[in-house]
Amino acid sequence: MNVVLLGPPGAGKGTQASQLVKQHGFVAVSSGDMLRAAVREATTLGQEAQAYMVQGQLVPDTIIIGIILEHLATLDAHKSILFDGFPRTQEQAEALHDAGVVIDKVIEIRVDDEKIISRMAGRLFHPASGRTYHVEANPPQVSGKDDITGEPLTVREDDRPETVKKRLTVYHQQTQPVIDFYRVYQEVSPIQYCVIDGAEPIDRVAAAVAAIVAE
Repeated sequence: MNVVLLGPPGAGKGTQASQLVKQHGFVAVSSGDMLRAAVREATTLGQEAQAYMVQGQLVPDTIIIGIILEHLATLDAHKSILFDGFPRTQEQAEALHDAGVVIDKVIEIRVDDEKIISRMAGRLFHPASGRTYHVEANPPQVSGKDDITGEPLTVREDDRPETVKKRLTVYHQQTQPVIDFYRVYQEVSPIQYCVIDGAEPIDRVAAAVAAIVAE
């Protein structure tokens, strides 16, 4: 079973993806992880991507698609794949289809923009370990301090309200065509498109995702 997980930044995709990998044995394929690995390993496509990155430019779809398809070719054909954050554009979705990659289910975790902004504005981050907190949902034991080290927590630039608004605008512009692509595609294929309310508590979202995967 191959599953595409969609949702805006801050919707909880990463949490749900890790649960699916841990509990259901999916192989996670994330464009960000694959891109970083290709750059680190200095593959041909990785070097091309780095040339854009060092100039502060977006890596073109053609390179991202190439990196993903190269990675897919190395995986066991019998493994279930979870696409997290990919495809992010219609071109990427079409490239997967053209490459013969069958998508069985698309799960969209939907959360209103204002809720996303509120969630991310309250996030705190421990740079050295990557541990994250939230001022309301998961506060540190001591305000502004990491529970383990006692070191100061910071707010990532990506989590600041003005940055989040920009990221959401880009998400909607890029991802709506992907949503439309799969909704139209399900009319002529057995693909299942499902929408989950990501504003629900994490355990309820996880239960909904698990139920869809189990169908």
